[in-house]
Amino acid sequence: MKYATLAGILLAAAACQTPAPKQEADTTPVKDLHTLSNADSIHIRNLDLNIEVDFSQKQIRGIAGWHVANPQDIAVLKLDTYGLSIDSVTVNGQKVQHTLDAAVPNLGSRLNIPVDKQADLVQIWYKTSPEATALQWLEPSQTMGKKQPFLYTQSESIYARTWIPCPDGPGIRFPYTARVKVPKDLMALMSAVNVQQRNDSGIYTFSMEQPVPAYLMALAVGDISFKAVDSITGVYTEPAMLDKAAWELADIGKMVTTAGQLYGPYRWGRYDVLVLPPGFPLGGMENPRLTFATPTIIAGDRSLVSLIAHELAHSWSGNLVTNATWEDFWLNEGFTVYFERRIMEAMQGEDYSDMLWELGYQDLQGTVEELGKDSKDTWLKLDLRNRNPDDGLTDIAYEKGAHFLRLIEKTAGRAKLDTFLRTYFDSHAFKTMNTAQFLQYLDANLIKGDTAMAGKIRINDWVYGPGIPDNCPRAPQKRFTKVSEEVKRFQGSTAAKELQTTGWSSHEWLYFLRALSGISKEKMKELDATFRFTQTGNSEMADQWFVMAVAADYEPAYPAMEKFLSEVGRRKFLTPLYTEMMKTPKGKEMAIRIYGKYKQNYHPLAQETLNKLVKG
Repeated sequence: MKYATLAGILLAAAACQTPAPKQEADTTPVKDLHTLSNADSIHIRNLDLNIEVDFSQKQIRGIAGWHVANPQDIAVLKLDTYGLSIDSVTVNGQKVQHTLDAAVPNLGSRLNIPVDKQADLVQIWYKTSPEATALQWLEPSQTMGKKQPFLYTQSESIYARTWIPCPDGPGIRFPYTARVKVPKDLMALMSAVNVQQRNDSGIYTFSMEQPVPAYLMALAVGDISFKAVDSITGVYTEPAMLDKAAWELADIGKMVTTAGQLYGPYRWGRYDVLVLPPGFPLGGMENPRLTFATPTIIAGDRSLVSLIAHELAHSWSGNLVTNATWEDFWLNEGFTVYFERRIMEAMQGEDYSDMLWELGYQDLQGTVEELGKDSKDTWLKLDLRNRNPDDGLTDIAYEKGAHFLRLIEKTAGRAKLDTFLRTYFDSHAFKTMNTAQFLQYLDANLIKGDTAMAGKIRINDWVYGPGIPDNCPRAPQKRFTKVSEEVKRFQGSTAAKELQTTGWSSHEWLYFLRALSGISKEKMKELDATFRFTQTGNSEMADQWFVMAVAADYEPAYPAMEKFLSEVGRRKFLTPLYTEMMKTPKGKEMAIRIYGKYKQNYHPLAQETLNKLVKG
C-alpha cells in the first residue's frame, strides 16, 4: 500500500479512536540537556499513535497525534526527531507549515510546529528511517523460529525520537493510546495493556493510562505466543522458546508479591515478560507492564532470574519515580539494583544476596579502574553537557548508587530506610526527581539534622566525588570464602577433579572463574576437561570463560565462542570479549572476522559500541 493512500486511512482512524486516557502527569517537566523540545512550556497531555509496520521497507509510518494545552500562548511547539521524514502536520485539523532544524550531534533535529493558545490536537504524518537507532529489524533467520521476521524497539536513552516525533526526555511524562497495523500472521505488543492471543486482522490497539516518559515506549512485532504464570503475570516469546521461558520465569509472580511487601503496591496492572530474539543489546528493559528480556537469562536452572527482579524493581524506581534528566541516572539504576537485591534476599536468603553484592562490587571496581579513579564520570551526579547520555550508562549509576543506599541502610538502620523508601515512592508516584531534590528530601525525611549520621554517610563524597569512597560497605563472604579456598587449592597442587564444588550456584562459579583470570592454557584445559565450561549453557559463565580463553589462547574454546558471538547480542557480553580479542594480532584478526560475519545480528546500539572497538 502506498503511503499517500495509507495516510488517508490513518487520518480517518485517528478521528474515531477511543477517547484519550484521563490520567495525566501531575508534575511540571524539568528541562534537560538532551531534549530539543519545549514541553516545559507547552503541556503535553497525551499521545494518540496510529502507525503501520512495514517489514519490506523496514519502516514504521503513520500519525503521531499530540494532545496539548498552551495556556501561555507559546508560538511554536518543539519536538525531538532523529532521522524521521516529516510529511505534513496539522493543528486542530488545519495543515500548518512545519520546519526541521539542522541536525545537532547526538540529539537529532528539532521539529518546529506553529501553534497558538487554541491548539489542542497536533497531528504529524511521518516515516522512520531503515537505520533508526531504536529499531532492530530481524530476518527470519535471525529469530529462534526461523520462519517469520521480528521487530523490536529500544528507546532508552534518547532513541524514542528515532521512531516517534516526541518530547524525548525522562522528565516529560504522558499517557498514550496506539493503533498498530502489522502483517496478519504476526502479533504486536507494546508497553501498555496487551492482548494475549494473535488476532486475524493484524490491527492491535493499546492503552497506557499512566503517564510515562518517551524512553519507556516500546513496540515488538513477531511470531509471538503467551503463557500465563498466574493471574497478573505471564511470559511472551516465540513459540519455540515458550515452554522453556515459562519454566525459567515461574517465580515472577512471587517476585511481584515480594516487591510489593517491601515498598508498596505494584501500580501498573499486569507484569509480563517478553523474551526477545538473541540480538537484544541489553539484559532487560523495564518497559512498563512488559519487560523486554534477553534470552541469555534462559539458563535452564533459573540461576539468572535476578535480572527479572531488577526489571521488576524498575516498576517503582525509574518507572514510578523517574530521574528528571540523564545526569540523574543513578536515581533510576542505583535504587533499582538495591531494590533487586532486597527482592532476591527475601526470596533466596541473605547468603545469596551477599554474593550479588560482592560481584557487583567487583564490577564497580572494574568500571572505576576503566574510567579512572579521579574521573568525574565516577560521580553519581553526572556531567553530560555536549555528550551522548549513553556515556553515563555505566556501573557507576548502578553499583555505586546501590552501595550508597546500602551504606545509608547500614548507618540509619534497615527499618528506617525501608520506611523512608516506601514513603518516597508513594509521595512521588508518577513524578520526576533530580539529584538536588532527592538530597533535600533525604535530609528532611531521614537524616533530620542528625549530624553524626550525616558524618558517617558523607553524602558529598558519594554524589559529587570520584571513585569508591572508603566507607563503602562490603557484603559478608560466607559462600565466596569457600570458593576462594578452592581457588587457592587449584592454584596450588590440587587437581581440578578434586575440588569441592558440589552445590555451587552460577554466582559461585563466576566468582571462581574471575579469580582465575590469567591462568595458563594448561590449567584452562584441565578445568575444561573436568567442568566442561566451553559447553556451558550459562551465558554469564560462558562469557567469562571465553574472555579467559582468548587471554590464554585456548583454541578448543574458539568454535563455541564464535557460536556464542553469533547468537548473543547483549553488549555486556560482547564488549569484554571483543576487547580481549583486540589486544593481540591473532585476536584482532579473529575479532574483525567474527564481527564482520555476525554484525547484522546485533542491535544498532551494540553495533555503535563495537564499531568504535573493532577496527582494522
